Amino acid sequence: MIRWHDLYMVMSAVVPLYVAMILAYGSVRWWAVITPEQCAGINRFVAVFAVPLLVFKVISATDLYAMDIRFAAADTLQKLLVLAALAVWCRLAPARYGRFAGLDWSITLFSLSTLTNSLIVGLPLIAPMYGPHAGHLVVQLVVLQCIVWYTLLIFLFEFRAARVLVAGRFPVSLAAVCVDPEVASLDGNTAEVAPDGTVRDKTEAAVQEAGTTVEAKDGGGATPPFGLMLRLILPIVWRRLIRNPNTHACVLGLAWSLIKFRFHITMPAIVANSISILSDAGLGMAMFSLGLFMAIQPKIIADSNTVTAATMAIRFLLGPAVMAIASAAVGLRGTLLRIAIVQAAIPLGIVPFVFAREYNLHAAILCTGVIFSTLIALPVALVYYIILGLL
Repeated sequence: MIRWHDLYMVMSAVVPLYVAMILAYGSVRWWAVITPEQCAGINRFVAVFAVPLLVFKVISATDLYAMDIRFAAADTLQKLLVLAALAVWCRLAPARYGRFAGLDWSITLFSLSTLTNSLIVGLPLIAPMYGPHAGHLVVQLVVLQCIVWYTLLIFLFEFRAARVLVAGRFPVSLAAVCVDPEVASLDGNTAEVAPDGTVRDKTEAAVQEAGTTVEAKDGGGATPPFGLMLRLILPIVWRRLIRNPNTHACVLGLAWSLIKFRFHITMPAIVANSISILSDAGLGMAMFSLGLFMAIQPKIIADSNTVTAATMAIRFLLGPAVMAIASAAVGLRGTLLRIAIVQAAIPLGIVPFVFAREYNLHAAILCTGVIFSTLIALPVALVYYIILGLL
């Protein structure tokens, strides 16, 4: 039975997150304390320092030797089921729904239904509901999402970009294809295929060969061999990962957790305090940054009401439903099953939107998904919490 005290504890943990978000929004939109130009600097600080240090602190404080394998398996199975369903949909979609099939929509639907804001919203929301152990379970999913699923997402985006970039114009000699070290993405706005088969940064190529850059168009040409696509994509994915501060924080946190709980070693106080002084502000700053992000958007709802409703249904109904199926399949019951379903009903992560904007793929839909799902996350989570508690 859910008690009012339980609901109050959840509210007292989560409402302060919205206070930080509203203050940031008001600072830009209502009081003009912060200019849109200054938002970029604050967001950069959060992305490079505050959130990575928060990621490191949370992961390094979690005993990964006590990882719940079935819980992690349920999360993995949920994502695999969604990927399998999307693959079948792409193959069998009726002609009238053809524009919603294909790789583009598969990437977007996968992001909407499975990739959540587990660290910033999920952890402070679920831990008061189900206790500290639930927080440790969410951290496990944060590790998997950062290391496995965001890597897969980058791969899918780069696969799409590579297919558009080289379709119909890949060199006769596949051995000649190589990726210049300066290329950070295969997106057609930043990269081009040179006559010698080298994929180069478009800006540098324009300097070297004025006026000879090739615009990438999805012209329906011949499809390049899969081996060529891998040779193009893998170096880019690796560069994206090693340049991402969150990747470093996740790997270092994972390594320190394994060392700490295996050999019972404590971090030197001077190092721990140096990390804590910024990581303790990481959660509040992340929500503040999200509020700034909302404030600099032209509209809170960037797409039509129909698309917004469909986006929320995918995020808050389809995602938890598939998680319930996956959890039951691996044998989760009782409190673990409830935690799995509730954590699948938290807001969309901001990282998928960042990628969507960078690769120019349904960015308006992902923008609306991030903002609106964050705004309604608390009442949705409370509804799930109450209903599951009564079952």
